[in-house]
Amino acid sequence: MIVVLFRRLVHALLLLALQVLVCNHIHLMGYATPMPYVLFLVWLPLNANRIGNMLWAFLLGLAIDIFSNTPGEAAAALTLTAFVQWPLLRAMAPKDSIEDMVPTYKTMGRWNHIRYIFILTLVHHTAFFLLESFSFFHLTALGISFGGSLALSLLLMLTFETLRHGK
Repeated sequence: MIVVLFRRLVHALLLLALQVLVCNHIHLMGYATPMPYVLFLVWLPLNANRIGNMLWAFLLGLAIDIFSNTPGEAAAALTLTAFVQWPLLRAMAPKDSIEDMVPTYKTMGRWNHIRYIFILTLVHHTAFFLLESFSFFHLTALGISFGGSLALSLLLMLTFETLRHGK
């Protein structure tokens, strides 16, 4: 139990440091900023506690909000994504999977895992950018920011997943 909590804390701190120290300073054409901290939810096992996941997501999002000067956007978006994560993983996991399955390319299959990461990132980015703009007046800028950030985040997250689990 302590080892699992320590591992999650290390993952959260590493993703927080990556976001705050590196990714917040990347603004492709002034619009696109990668947000790889959604990987924290991807790395949670199938049998993890839903309330605990949402609490972890909220605390990680709050820490990102504090260091990124975004007033509650990351916390709200990541908590919503954690709310959606469990039923989505249940639906996409193989029917014969073990109860403590961790989503990887090997356990879910390559395309299922990529689709799982895509849907989680899509939910997060939709919530984040709608909260950030809080209006539909500048749809072009919102669409460019959303699409660019989604593409960069997915590219970075899939690269990390490939490096973490190999082929």
